[in-house]
Amino acid sequence: MSASPDWFEITRRNARSVQTTIGWIFWDPGATRRYVELGLPDGFAEPLGYLASRCAPLAAAGPDAVIAAFGTISQRGIRAVFDLLEHDPRRFEACRQARDEAVVEGLHQHAPDIVEPLIEFGAELWRVVEQLPLMGRVFMAAHLALPRPDDSLLSGWHAVNCLREWRGDTHWAIVVAAGLTHPEASILHNAHMDYEADWLPASRGATPEEIDAGWDALVGKGLAERTSDALCVLDAGRALRRQIEDDTDRATTLPWELLGEARSREFAATFEPPCELLLRRVDETAGPNYQPASRWRD
Repeated sequence: MSASPDWFEITRRNARSVQTTIGWIFWDPGATRRYVELGLPDGFAEPLGYLASRCAPLAAAGPDAVIAAFGTISQRGIRAVFDLLEHDPRRFEACRQARDEAVVEGLHQHAPDIVEPLIEFGAELWRVVEQLPLMGRVFMAAHLALPRPDDSLLSGWHAVNCLREWRGDTHWAIVVAAGLTHPEASILHNAHMDYEADWLPASRGATPEEIDAGWDALVGKGLAERTSDALCVLDAGRALRRQIEDDTDRATTLPWELLGEARSREFAATFEPPCELLLRRVDETAGPNYQPASRWRD
């Protein structure tokens, strides 16, 4: 045990497992099948079901509130799912319940070694979550207000999800403070991950016009360059994206400090192996670029 824990490194390491424990379900066929059964259109049930199930705790506030909470996710997709579900919070909640069924089924099937750790850590993680400041974390607060599942596995998963949404709310505050719009943020993130041109903003539903406007804005800020035949993010843009990631890690050390160094390191060691299986599942169901927050950077 170190005399002075490096909470930045502990946070950066555990953020990956937190993201992976939650994010794999977004593309899971078990969840998609359930969304189709609830009336979402086959062929579009995966993205629409992800939007509906994740935003269910905030759905009563309407699409504009959800657009604000979702950061770089396409507002067209969010408005489409609200229209499809007739702005009825009960239908959003049905999607969330269907997702939860798929979570329990999928964890047992694809990463069984994560089941007992989620059960074991669950009560401790809820005590941590209950102590986190809610100011500015609207989406996390909406999740925290949900009834806690009776199933101990699902309860542990929801505690991890609250950690994920708390970090996400914090991250978007930092992005906004950096003066970035959603296409600008996605373009910089795409360069940060060294993905092929414009893959990430396009995957999140940005239109070609929005992407072009994002590039124009970045060029105007000196963060990108446009030549006669190419667009590229400059070193200043990459440095800003790295700073945003580091600032997010520095601003979200509190959950791990509250959990304590020993248990935080145990969390890392215990969750990382089954999370590798869940990330492999994402590779199979979505593709190797998806869920970039689970993939090692640099």
